[in-house]
Amino acid sequence: MEPVLVTGAAGGPQGSTGRHLTALLLGRGIPVRALVHTDDDRTGPLRALGAEVVVGDLRDIAITRAALDGVQHAYFTYPVLDGLVDAAGAFAVAARDAGVRRAVAVSQLAAGPQALTPRMRQHWVAEQILDWAGIGAIHLRAAVFHENLARIADTGDGTRLTMPMGPPTTVLPLIAATDVARVAAGLLADPDRPAASVLLLTGDVLPIGEAARLLGRTYTDTPPDHWRRWALEFYGSAHAAEHLSKLWEIFRLLGEGTGLYQVTPEIEKYGGHPPTTLAQFAAHRSR
Repeated sequence: MEPVLVTGAAGGPQGSTGRHLTALLLGRGIPVRALVHTDDDRTGPLRALGAEVVVGDLRDIAITRAALDGVQHAYFTYPVLDGLVDAAGAFAVAARDAGVRRAVAVSQLAAGPQALTPRMRQHWVAEQILDWAGIGAIHLRAAVFHENLARIADTGDGTRLTMPMGPPTTVLPLIAATDVARVAAGLLADPDRPAASVLLLTGDVLPIGEAARLLGRTYTDTPPDHWRRWALEFYGSAHAAEHLSKLWEIFRLLGEGTGLYQVTPEIEKYGGHPPTTLAQFAAHRSR
């Protein structure tokens, strides 16, 4: 059986969908070639699970070609850092040359050419690149990860969730990274299963005040410029700080959302599990 290539397999602070997916596929008896950027203490558990670990930069076409050699099904994800379009280009060319038949890629909920954040527009460009390669791309347009919201909540004095989202009634679409991984696992374990080329993934929809409460915090609004400066220091990336600042601005402007966001059935359909609510995520996290 050919291995499935999983990029971003080591996981990181932004959701770790690649790490979750690696465990899910190996648990089904499907071999995994795990591409990681750095060989550190995160790769030991991958090897212990049985993954073949390849180390290198996804943007490097030579590395990506080698990683995709003999692969027909693959998973593409890239952290909220500079380099997404470069990585998508290298992956698309290498996957096309390798004869990949299905590639599942993580995107963002509102990706599009007129999207209001540069990252969302880059995701749309990455989608086009993967589509043009003719590799059976399926784009998972995911909402805000529970994990990312919790990471922000864990900063400061531990009592507040401080974000520039206006009143506590501002609505936020959310999803667990594990649910994104489950959907990807379902699509890659059964690569002949029909699916739309774009799947919207939202697992929970909550006002930010209620989301904060579930995480054991009190929501506190803060000026956007103040949060942007904090984010630049916290994430150490101008790309991440700019994207998230713009993202919160969008939600702030949309306010209560007026029914714009809906929990999507694709999570259970392809992932085989009902969406994980933020309440469930928070309860599991506190154990």
